[in-house]
Amino acid sequence: MSHACTRRAFLATLAAARIASAAETSRYVTPYKFGKLVLSASTDPGAFDSKSVDCPFVFHHGGQFYMTYIGFDGTGYQTGLASSHDLVTWNKLGCILKRDPDSEITRYNVAMNWIVRQNELRGPGELKPVDGRFLGLYHAYPSAGYEQGPAVIGLCWSQDLMKWRIDPPFLRPEDGAPWEQGGLYKPCLVEDHGTYYLFYNAKTRNLPRDQGGGWREQTGVATSRDLKTWRRYEGNPIIANGGEGSWDERFASDPCVMLDGRRWIFYYYGFDKKGKARDLLAIGADPYHPVKVNEITIDVGPPGTVDSTFAHKPSVVYDQGSLYHFYCAVSGKWPNEVRGISVARSRPW
Repeated sequence: MSHACTRRAFLATLAAARIASAAETSRYVTPYKFGKLVLSASTDPGAFDSKSVDCPFVFHHGGQFYMTYIGFDGTGYQTGLASSHDLVTWNKLGCILKRDPDSEITRYNVAMNWIVRQNELRGPGELKPVDGRFLGLYHAYPSAGYEQGPAVIGLCWSQDLMKWRIDPPFLRPEDGAPWEQGGLYKPCLVEDHGTYYLFYNAKTRNLPRDQGGGWREQTGVATSRDLKTWRRYEGNPIIANGGEGSWDERFASDPCVMLDGRRWIFYYYGFDKKGKARDLLAIGADPYHPVKVNEITIDVGPPGTVDSTFAHKPSVVYDQGSLYHFYCAVSGKWPNEVRGISVARSRPW
């Protein structure tokens, strides 16, 4: 790397640090919880989402709002779609991306987490067609069960949001650095001035006991100009685990990245050693150097609330002067936890 590139990266980091420390972070927080699930698991034991719903992605299209979400039925993830006129009352439209028993990649799982949309934080959140089609991203685990095995990331395409064509994976954990060789998680794809920025979280392989055991999750980025050739950023992970006792000591995961002018806004979630998951925030002057804000964006709730265990996996959309922050709300303990979708916003209900 040239000295000029090193200096540019250093200056960008300093600029982002000034933004994160001086910004009016109230522009990005959503402290007013709705307090209820807006999307829940199906009561039909044979449904694709009979066990839980997870990982919201919200956008605007054709005069109403839509949410893709992940359903779990005990075998693996599949992808559903719901619609809403008010961002509170949601109507499930069915499973739009199903597992394929004949596919090596999607035999057990296919979780679509993002569709290319307008990037502006306070914009309408409309989808942005690519070559006349909607472009989504999925990740898929190779084995049956809950997130079993190292997942891969690929593209998928649709003309109508209901039928999707899946491309082979283009990002695999074994091709990456040690921080991601345990498997890839949620993809988030932002197009800006002709470059596609793929933000994703990934996990290490299981760590030895003297390093705390288990695995760690962090967030990185890869870029492409043509959606065919991808380059992982050499400075990954761009959102690394925090220090001992931090909110993201174990996981810094599930990026939802948007633009506020030329400021890059990174909503993500942290998981700590006490077993709590919360949505957090980082701000960058560019897509490579987010600086963490020392504030919880969505915290877990008290006992008896829908998010008493986890409040995590953000998706943010703007409507009528308010930011709506959707997240996966979990109460109870595995294997008897209740996992659904809730929402908070930037002004009182």
